[in-house]
Amino acid sequence: MITKNRFFVVTALASLLLFGKVNAQTKPYDSTYRPGKYKELVQKFSSEPIAKKEYVFLGNSITAGTNWSKLLNLPQAKNRGISGDITFGVLERLQEVIDRKPAKVFVLIGINDISRNIPDSLILRNYKTIIERIRKGSKKTQIYFYTMLPVNASFEKFKNHYGKDEHILYLNDEIRKFTAKKVTVIDLYPHFLDADKKLRAELTKDGLHLISAGYEVWKEVLEKGGYLK
Repeated sequence: MITKNRFFVVTALASLLLFGKVNAQTKPYDSTYRPGKYKELVQKFSSEPIAKKEYVFLGNSITAGTNWSKLLNLPQAKNRGISGDITFGVLERLQEVIDRKPAKVFVLIGINDISRNIPDSLILRNYKTIIERIRKGSKKTQIYFYTMLPVNASFEKFKNHYGKDEHILYLNDEIRKFTAKKVTVIDLYPHFLDADKKLRAELTKDGLHLISAGYEVWKEVLEKGGYLK
């Protein structure tokens, strides 16, 4: 449940006074934001029966945008993507995933945090907390962490997500270090880049979300990497 006591907004007033402007890391942010269908979907997920050796795909709309079971011919695949979700939302609903004791969890999250001006340091902290909680609550679960995908501002639709590439690059560099935590890192980012370091236009409908061709690239990465075995 989201309560008023858990609501907080952080504003870097010192930056305003000293510099007269606010950058992406000092604007106000709300860690308690949850998408409109968040509660409904969490309840739906909780009602699903638990199967053996599940593969859970955990994230936001980019994860939610395909049928993983059909795409990968993987009956045990469970989609835990919620459109608009942020790392704080994933942490709030993570116990449902942990309780299933899945064989594998694939995590892609963070681009909506960036769009909502949540500082990189908090996003990174939440990444590490996700890993620690899964490892503590479901010791046999293999954890796979994706690097974030690039975006493409030429589509001009999700302006809050554009112009913040430095945050994607920074967090992806930090995600790549998770191998030291015995986490399998799947580096999606370079597979979706065009020559201008943008999300390949032929793989997206709006510069952020993927079309079927994009998910086919994703599928190829998973299959060639042997991550589904």
